[in-house]
Amino acid sequence: MDPITAFSDLDDRALMAAHTNGNPDAFGELVRRHQDRLWAIAMRTLGDPQEASDAVQEALISAFRAASKYRGDAAVTTWLHRIVVNACIDRMRRNKSRPTRSNALDLTDHPAFTDQHDRIDDQLISLDVRAALEQLPPEQRAAVVVVDVLGYSIEDAADLLGIPEGTVKSRCFRGRARLLPLLEHLRNRDGTASVTPVPEPPQPTASGGE
Repeated sequence: MDPITAFSDLDDRALMAAHTNGNPDAFGELVRRHQDRLWAIAMRTLGDPQEASDAVQEALISAFRAASKYRGDAAVTTWLHRIVVNACIDRMRRNKSRPTRSNALDLTDHPAFTDQHDRIDDQLISLDVRAALEQLPPEQRAAVVVVDVLGYSIEDAADLLGIPEGTVKSRCFRGRARLLPLLEHLRNRDGTASVTPVPEPPQPTASGGE
């Protein structure tokens, strides 16, 4: 029987259990189900197809090896997404001093500069935003991407990133504050408007928010 057909009635948790029990095809079905979303997360975070591909590959190898540690306290998708985000953060740290390729990344809906009424060249704007995101420390960049680009709630982002909600809020605040001056020219193309100051966020939990 085709593995896809055999697994069609199994949810993700059942597939994980099948994998840890030695089924050779179960993990491949998980990858098939979620690879597009995993790729999207990596691409949005890293902005480079080769880097994203390498991060996803590293993450899937880690997930395959660590499947026995999955305890079901989070959805399998959240568990996989967390591993991909961590792989992306690791790659950002390793590649911090190396320039990335100039592939366009569509981030024109970022709240730091969104203007629905006057978009001139989205491709160039995307490149500007990606270049600005690359100036952020990896942890801040990951939080901004997860919340502002991928659209996760603070609660879900905290679960995904494995950090307290207060830390997510603090990292997003600090990341947005760094982005605003870098993207001011996109919000104020006529040179007259000013960027609204970013209010102070709630204080993060004791784990810190840098």
